[in-house]
Amino acid sequence: QVQLVESGGGLVQAGGSLRLSCAASGRTFSKYAMGWFRQAPGKEREFVAHIAWSGTSTYYADSVRGRFTVSRDNAENTVYLQMNSLKPEDTAVYYCAAAREIYYYDDGNEYDYWGQGTQVTVSS
Repeated sequence: QVQLVESGGGLVQAGGSLRLSCAASGRTFSKYAMGWFRQAPGKEREFVAHIAWSGTSTYYADSVRGRFTVSRDNAENTVYLQMNSLKPEDTAVYYCAAAREIYYYDDGNEYDYWGQGTQVTVSS
């Protein structure tokens, strides 16, 4: 069982930066691949970024590649999402998720555990 708690969201002006954190409980965090997803009002949940359990592989949605960076610290049971050059269209609730085994990193159905989400609002 893994419990996930996101933090670091807030209100920021366009062009600004935020760093989201996702703290995980449990001693097996290092065995889980982690993903970040987001959901804007009236829209479906969408994939943002993924990092393998080892941290050696990362994947990004086209809309955030080059602006967002996902990383993890297995010793601290935490995964991060550094978001730079934020745009108003990045406004959403951001969720982290954990997957014990995964084939399609951008498919939310592949993930076993989800956090409650943290709101990110980017003003123009």
